[in-house]
Amino acid sequence: MSNILSIDQGTTSSRAIVFDGSMGIVASAQEEFAQHFPQSGWVEHEPDDLWSTVAGTCRAAIEKAGLGPDDIAAIGITNQRETTLVWDRTTGKPVYRAIVWQDRRTAAFCRELVADGHAETITEKTGLLADPYFSGTKLKWILDNVEGARARAERGELLFGTVDTYLIWKLTGGQAHVTDATNAARTMLYDIHKGRWSKTICDLFGIPAAMLPEVRDCAADFGMTRPDLFGRPLPILGVAGDQQAATVGQACFEPGMLKSTYGTGCFALLNTGAVAVRSQNRLLTTIAYQLDGKPTYALEGSIFIAGAVVQWLRDGLKIIREAAETQPLAESADPHQEVILVPAFTGLGAPYWNPDCRGAVFGLTRSSGPAELARAALESVGYQTRDLLEAMHADWQGEGAQPTLRVDGGMTASDWAMQFLADIIGAPVDRPQVLETTALGAAWLAGQRAGVYPGMAEFAKGWMLERTFTPAMTQDIRAAKYAAWKRAVEATIAATG
Repeated sequence: MSNILSIDQGTTSSRAIVFDGSMGIVASAQEEFAQHFPQSGWVEHEPDDLWSTVAGTCRAAIEKAGLGPDDIAAIGITNQRETTLVWDRTTGKPVYRAIVWQDRRTAAFCRELVADGHAETITEKTGLLADPYFSGTKLKWILDNVEGARARAERGELLFGTVDTYLIWKLTGGQAHVTDATNAARTMLYDIHKGRWSKTICDLFGIPAAMLPEVRDCAADFGMTRPDLFGRPLPILGVAGDQQAATVGQACFEPGMLKSTYGTGCFALLNTGAVAVRSQNRLLTTIAYQLDGKPTYALEGSIFIAGAVVQWLRDGLKIIREAAETQPLAESADPHQEVILVPAFTGLGAPYWNPDCRGAVFGLTRSSGPAELARAALESVGYQTRDLLEAMHADWQGEGAQPTLRVDGGMTASDWAMQFLADIIGAPVDRPQVLETTALGAAWLAGQRAGVYPGMAEFAKGWMLERTFTPAMTQDIRAAKYAAWKRAVEATIAATG
């Protein structure tokens, strides 16, 4: 009974992966689900879709692995963060669709918070910015806009949760209303310094305390699954939001260690240890993980468009048919052309946080073509990553700061993109053998709690490198290219008026 079932519930699909006693992947299953866009800037999921795809992929992965219920020691969960659900405490019926982290419907309320002087309190207590990205304003919207919801919540009839909480509630048959510290830290309702829900902010938003889940460590007892789901009750022993789970999976356990995950967007986390560093450069202060009641903090920066820029080349410009074509195109680009793409399709994330600017291309000539645009697209991810790292190093110069960047996510398969990343940040980039670091992080949290997997030190020793990309660009070229990128960003922001 040394296998761990890892649930990875993402924005566009749900996956289940079975890891064996050596943390190797035995089998996996994945299922996509519908995205709903009822208005411009609104993004929703059907709660039933989240649940059915999770339940279905779990059963499928166990079956593919040729295992029975007695072969699974525990379950770990990692999830899309900030997505917000409210459901009936008795019936389990959601009162509204899940409002997804990308949703911007609460932008006006966030502007009010800033205008009324509440932004400082929010950042001081939660480490976050007053932005629609986070769960708290989404929860307020549901209470304010779904008929009868606020009165029902005040009577104690409704429960709130991020995706992890909802899945645990469903898995346990309504027996557990819990979350972990990393997901709680993304709600804008949780005091990351005191380790509890903030009464000040809950009162400001009109959130009844009875709606909120109990917050536990990332490796803890989150309840037992219903016996009928998998043939016997299975313990849920590990939970972390997706970017924090990737940080764990990359074994970034020492202050100064840094990981960056390249999916649709890019999320970089810098471990700052026991110190919650207040960013002066519009980064987020968050909880990287919490074990034995002790939070480990991180600085986080998010890029909205990373892998999505390759999707744009494919689906928007139609100059490639699949992502792998970008590498040979980039390699064939004219080295004398300096085309720069600022992929601000949905605004710019950290450290700019400008939701209004839009994408731009600079340096086009008559001979610019698909190769130059492909190269500019891949380079844009490197430039944006450097923006994050510059902000992080400006905020934190703690002892043990390590120049090496550990990377994961689909885009890291491109050797060209990873070499340019190393060149432009002027530091080594390490790509691990196991790229499923998010699911691995959740599995390790559950597995070490179950006594199946080793402790932190031994797990970190077992982290395996696939390849290191070493900087090969001269300092002069690096400086010139980055200066050109900064000018392009400034011009893009200026064009918004």
